[in-house]
Amino acid sequence: MNAAAIRQLARDCGFELAGVARAEPVAEFAWYRDWVDAGFAGKMSYLAGRRAEIRGDPRNLLLSARSIIVVGKLYNSAWPYSTRFDEAGRAWISRYAWGDDYHDVLRRGLERLDAWLREQAGAAFESKICVDTAPLLERSYARQAGLGWIGRNTCLINQRSGSWFFLGELLVSLDIEPDRPPPDRCGACRRCIEACPTTAIVPGPLGYTVDSRLCISYLTIELRTEVPGAQRAASGAHVFGCDICQDVCPWNRRAPATADSEFAPRLFAPPLERLVEISEEEFRAMFRGSPVTRSRYAGFLRNVAIAMGNSGKERFRAPLEHLAAHADPMVREHARWALEQLQ
Repeated sequence: MNAAAIRQLARDCGFELAGVARAEPVAEFAWYRDWVDAGFAGKMSYLAGRRAEIRGDPRNLLLSARSIIVVGKLYNSAWPYSTRFDEAGRAWISRYAWGDDYHDVLRRGLERLDAWLREQAGAAFESKICVDTAPLLERSYARQAGLGWIGRNTCLINQRSGSWFFLGELLVSLDIEPDRPPPDRCGACRRCIEACPTTAIVPGPLGYTVDSRLCISYLTIELRTEVPGAQRAASGAHVFGCDICQDVCPWNRRAPATADSEFAPRLFAPPLERLVEISEEEFRAMFRGSPVTRSRYAGFLRNVAIAMGNSGKERFRAPLEHLAAHADPMVREHARWALEQLQ
């Protein structure tokens, strides 16, 4: 097997991008340690400690691994970017969470790839599927596999297709000739840095990095406690994630759109009034099988309250007063803050 054959198999399994990297440590691991030590991971404890050290070598996940097949799954759709959508009173949900949970979609594709590879390889081999949650520096290996370079917003950028890709990996004990990383093509562009409302893209040891503690995606998804006051107003109408640094990226101007129904919007920019009224059971039903459930119910209502406050719309006063009496103290506190913004 060679990388060209792997790419064809990956395309047959529904992946637009594919390449091969060696299953060995990468230089970026030292930078990753520094990033964690600097506190940039915020309260995401799963990125630190023992799981951080596992990321040092992919063979910690599969001892016999010799190659990593990295695939990219396009999720862009023909709907407006957040920077081109200004309909007041509606909530913004990050593009990647509009449809089905990508973990399930990528795993199914990687399982097909693994099965087809076994048919073609002509010899037995060991393998392990990784999708996002595995302790693996997947963007670094995607770069090594030739899928793209890592931009200043820390997203993997492909010259032809932009950055709207999910990544997945298949670690194999096969020795496959690897691809080569492409050159960095960000040049002198600083659009993502300048567009970030919370100035989360900061200088780092290898150029620029993201301070999660300032990132809207972290604040609306990963953070389980109160959103710091300084970041609330800058979060705008975002209730789950943020796409701004990708929306403004020149490499996404002509990014292709997927035809896969799994990533079509279930609920595009829903009205805030609708979201503030849902019960916990309705929240689970509305977003079942979607990444949005990761924010949890109380965190989601916290985000809705902030978005209402940032809207400046007087019609949200009654819903916010309702949230100000919520059983969860975090929801109550953010609703009171939002009411103050309306005043």
